[in-house]
Amino acid sequence: MADYDAVTLPIMDHVSIVVADLEASRAFYTAALAPLGLVEVGRDAAGGTGFGTATGRDDFWIGSCLDGPPSRGVHVAFTAVSREQVQAFHAAALAAGGTERLAPGVQLQYSDRYYGAFVNDLDGNNIEAVFHSPEPIVD
Repeated sequence: MADYDAVTLPIMDHVSIVVADLEASRAFYTAALAPLGLVEVGRDAAGGTGFGTATGRDDFWIGSCLDGPPSRGVHVAFTAVSREQVQAFHAAALAAGGTERLAPGVQLQYSDRYYGAFVNDLDGNNIEAVFHSPEPIVD
């Protein structure tokens, strides 16, 4: 474990979830993640789709033929760099067929610096965009 540097390496390499309808979920995630600057960066032989930054990192994957039935109740939080990005994610996800869990706002149950929005994806997974403000948010 001497090669592991907790300061520079992320705790995970990527996350994958199983979806019931790959084409519909690909369209949902393409729309919902676009405001966060995340794009499709690859597909595997079975059509599984990776999303990440334009630099090519594939941090989030969806697929219909991974091991098991569609994922349900998974929570994935995507980083936003502003409150406006959180709001745009929320609007895009709802327009793409997601359902609201929690509207954009300061989530005081976590912190007065935590601005997030939560949406159910097409399979009922809890998808979030969160902005961690350097200062307390007072609205």
